[in-house]
Amino acid sequence: MNSFQQQLAALPACEHLAAIELADPQGMVLARIANAPGSAGSLRVYHALAARFGAITSEAAAAGLEIFAEHTEHARNNPGSHPNIDRLFALAAGELPVLAVREVTR
Repeated sequence: MNSFQQQLAALPACEHLAAIELADPQGMVLARIANAPGSAGSLRVYHALAARFGAITSEAAAAGLEIFAEHTEHARNNPGSHPNIDRLFALAAGELPVLAVREVTR
């Protein structure tokens, strides 16, 4: 399995984004991921998942957990330490609705 950094390097760039917002089916924003140190990798993963799947579905979440590679296992063993990965666990388990991704450009 490739490392997170290797997989991240293969994803499309998204420097044009300031953030992405994740919204439930009613349009309520549930989360915002900024294009900033500490969350830029998550933004890039979620952006790529939205491009591939159209939204963050349970299938997209499972793919995202693979992309996060070694961080996925760390998040599984340390709940709360990686909230953007924790969200993917909940989506993959059907505990959250499909999330729309809204781009916030710079």
